[in-house]
Amino acid sequence: EMFDRPGKLNDAFPSPYENEEQARAINNGALPPDLSLITKARHDGQNYLFALLTGYKDPPAGVVVNEEAGQYYNPYFPGGKIGMPKQLMDGAVEYGDGTPSTVSQMAKDVTTFLAWAAEPHHDERKRVGNKIIVALLIAAGITGWYKRFRWAPLKTRKISYKS
Repeated sequence: EMFDRPGKLNDAFPSPYENEEQARAINNGALPPDLSLITKARHDGQNYLFALLTGYKDPPAGVVVNEEAGQYYNPYFPGGKIGMPKQLMDGAVEYGDGTPSTVSQMAKDVTTFLAWAAEPHHDERKRVGNKIIVALLIAAGITGWYKRFRWAPLKTRKISYKS
């Protein structure tokens, strides 16, 4: 039997759907993507995701969008037609520190979280990399000092030959 335990930061997110068929049935036949790697999967992923979340508009003249079939216009999505309705509305979240709950602020929070979800060990990896670079610089300094002062007498001596 399964058991419950407190979640860890590196646990995978459970799917909100029991299976692929249920996900397609709820989303007008479209399988919702796994967004945990979206910021790494797209070029300039964080900016793309922010623009996608905040970019819903009325379609321009000549572009037909069938909202009854679950299509919405977003110029940042390839093709301009997307099956996901606008998810963020002003005032939808109440921040404890009094930050204004705007679409832009919420999109920034979602984007930052998904960037972290794509690489949860990013900060630790950078910290370790910086420590390694400092250690290599110190080792290079010691090596340079050793070479200069230990080998200098041997390199500067004059050898005279008797003929």
